[in-house]
Amino acid sequence: MDLEEEAYSIIKRHKEGVFQNLIWKELNIDSRKCSRIIKKLLDKDLIVREVGVSNGARTYLLKAKEEVKEKYDLLLAGNLFSACTGCTGDCQPEYCGRLSEWIENLIQEAERSEESGEINVDIEDE
Repeated sequence: MDLEEEAYSIIKRHKEGVFQNLIWKELNIDSRKCSRIIKKLLDKDLIVREVGVSNGARTYLLKAKEEVKEKYDLLLAGNLFSACTGCTGDCQPEYCGRLSEWIENLIQEAERSEESGEINVDIEDE
């Protein structure tokens, strides 16, 4: 992992933000090098920076930008969009072929994820 990735990891770990001076101390680099790394993260639009004070010294509070997740991702099973979304049919879900096919794709996707050791389920609290 390079220093830029490590710095970003530190920032993401601190949900309420972390002071820039703590990052360069943790990475064991000088403040100038840290500033260059932070500039790269800002240019990539991965973080936000606010002026702050830590131990009486002016520094920056850094926060990771929240990843925007597409809301429709939860309606996808593989490449199939949920059969019920926008459906105007007057059917019973237990007997709907399109819904059954979509559910089967969900099951297959979950099995593939388990086999590869990945976890692809995102649960959002609303």
